[in-house]
Amino acid sequence: MKREITSLCCTFVAATATLVAQPADTAKQHDIQEVVVTATRADARTPMAYSNVNREEIEQSNFGQDIPLLLALTPSVIATSDAGTGIGYTGFRVRGTDANRVNVTVNGIPLNEAESHGVFWVNMPDFASSLQDMQIQRGVGTSTNGAAAFGASVNMRTEKIPTKAYGELSSSYGSFSSAKATLKLGSGLVKEHWAFDARLSSISSDGFIDRASVDLQSYFAQGAYINGKTVLKLVTFGGSEKTYHAWDGVPGDILATGNRTYNPSGYMGTDANGNPLYYDNQTDNYRQTHYQLSLMQELTQDLKLNAALHYTKGKGYYEEYKGDATLAAYGLGALIAGADTITESDLVRQKHLDNDFYGGVFSFDYKKEKLTASLGGGANYYNGKHFGYATWVKNYALNENFAPNHEFYRSTGKKLDGNLYLKVNYEIVSRLNLYGDVQYRYIDYRIKGLNDVWDWSTGEMQPLDIAQEFNFFNPKAGALYSIGEHSKVFASVAVAHREPNRNNYTDAQVNEMPNPERLIDYELGYKFSSGPLSAGANLYYMQYKDQLVLTGKVNDIGEPLTSNVPRSYRTGVELTLGAKLAPWLQWNGNLSLSKNEIEDYTEHVLVDDGASPQKEEYYGATPIAYSPAVVAGSLFSFSHKGFGAGLQSSYVGKQYLDNTGSANRSIDPYFVNNLTLGYTFRPTFLEEISLHLQVNNIFNHQYETNGWVWAAYYTNAEGGLDPYVEKSYFPQAGTNFMVRVEVKF
Repeated sequence: MKREITSLCCTFVAATATLVAQPADTAKQHDIQEVVVTATRADARTPMAYSNVNREEIEQSNFGQDIPLLLALTPSVIATSDAGTGIGYTGFRVRGTDANRVNVTVNGIPLNEAESHGVFWVNMPDFASSLQDMQIQRGVGTSTNGAAAFGASVNMRTEKIPTKAYGELSSSYGSFSSAKATLKLGSGLVKEHWAFDARLSSISSDGFIDRASVDLQSYFAQGAYINGKTVLKLVTFGGSEKTYHAWDGVPGDILATGNRTYNPSGYMGTDANGNPLYYDNQTDNYRQTHYQLSLMQELTQDLKLNAALHYTKGKGYYEEYKGDATLAAYGLGALIAGADTITESDLVRQKHLDNDFYGGVFSFDYKKEKLTASLGGGANYYNGKHFGYATWVKNYALNENFAPNHEFYRSTGKKLDGNLYLKVNYEIVSRLNLYGDVQYRYIDYRIKGLNDVWDWSTGEMQPLDIAQEFNFFNPKAGALYSIGEHSKVFASVAVAHREPNRNNYTDAQVNEMPNPERLIDYELGYKFSSGPLSAGANLYYMQYKDQLVLTGKVNDIGEPLTSNVPRSYRTGVELTLGAKLAPWLQWNGNLSLSKNEIEDYTEHVLVDDGASPQKEEYYGATPIAYSPAVVAGSLFSFSHKGFGAGLQSSYVGKQYLDNTGSANRSIDPYFVNNLTLGYTFRPTFLEEISLHLQVNNIFNHQYETNGWVWAAYYTNAEGGLDPYVEKSYFPQAGTNFMVRVEVKF
């Protein structure tokens, strides 16, 4: 095994190693180079910690779960799922850093939503079926396009267009009525210059959590023109989703009774017999479509130009039932019912988002002998409209001034984001490479209008009038030394800055203005690879100024909230080991040990009377929320004569729900094991037929991967303050399975 240790333990590596790459048509084989801004990736000479996930690894674990679950075995990664199945709303954290600080690109083009900085994988169902590979860089990583990387960056590359015509049909079914169907077709090379490729997918599931159903559709299509030293490629992909809300989690007191599937979303009270009623259309409805036009031009033998234009359209809404809502908070007057004046009523509301994101990226990539260099950058513009309607109000006919689809807020968010970078990697003497990377980034962000939050102090919707400009300079430097043929050691230091996102402004505490963050990332690593054995160790120290740490709180649509802390750090060691135990048996493992700490923490707790100032609780040095000290992964892979099997094990240590370090506000450690089995055969009339079985959580361990907490003080009868803490968790499914049948022709 001679691949880099950084690619070990990615996802079910060779767990069902019977799938093979599509055979090339040797008579017509063409060197179709990928049209992708490769400057955003690290390679074997880059002094940084990274992991590669190749196409075979993606295919073997692709049973319909989202990308975060496919990254779950890379070092320091924790995956989460609202529905408990990995289908629907999912996310991940790297080195304890939440996903809003993870830079994600597709073919070098930014994917993070410009305002929230997040990636909503539910809008990209079955995207894994159209990926060639992925690279995850931990820490600051190399300069890239889009949002700043504050914990990691994930670079995804869509699959190459095959030079030979092909077809694939895949169907999966399993627990919780989960089903996935995928059809892929490719034209192969047509008239020596043209090639086309397409995919259609459908995924549905009832979810482990009550009513956490999903109905997802997606497509992917690409076409390429190849002519000598020129490749022009058009890629489009999109998805639509209808997902029942499960972002509230399971309340802690209910979870303690053993009810692990309870979902409070959409609760409408009880019927005459005391049975609970739930709103049927408590759903998130969204469609997102991406377009990418890319050019790769070989200017000389050593110099290439990569350039791309992109456009993303997103539009949708979520709908929910609100019981006993205050009518004034929706811009509605009181209802008059005879002698009664009604100021609260049940209603249904919709919150809409309609946005456009477009721009361009480029890089000039030079490679000759000892020198590799890239000059690149990009400019992107976002225009997002936020607005909401009250679509139904109980007894609305009593108020002649109310009309359905009453608009109660509207605002716009506009963002210009540009960057320019230069990277150089030079072998200054034999075996010693020096690396330098400088980036300048400019952001102009403006929000104007009315927020969706009622301001009780002023008696109106919260006004928004924010205009912020940021100028960030992000230098990086490092060195890599090859110790003989099999070992490498590297060191690097990198600086990154990140601007606040929309929620940091709209959900900030009274008189609080968020500050941008700064990170200085120090890395020291060692890699070894020789024959059947690979090993690696990476030490890191990430020093933050004004880090926007997760507080444990969420807003009313389940989005996690953050707040600046002046001084904090994350430090740890990431260990990887891989060994070929027998010709048919491989083991890969990783272990991350870390300390994540706020140096001087004061909690600001709300007081319910609305008049008293927030109560301050001083804690001193505390662990950072959602940052476990131990994360480990293991994978045994078996392969012999068409049969493959894999045993994946994951351990995640205790996670605190907030930054107080309180044991009663934490997620217990968990250890979960998954099993895959597969068999492939090749009949004469088809290229390949494969059967796969995935059994998750084979020991039926009861565990939670995520949660939230809300702390406040309530005024008691004597005028004193009593503490109040509300907690919710996101339980994951017990033993569950998926079966997949795949036909290639």
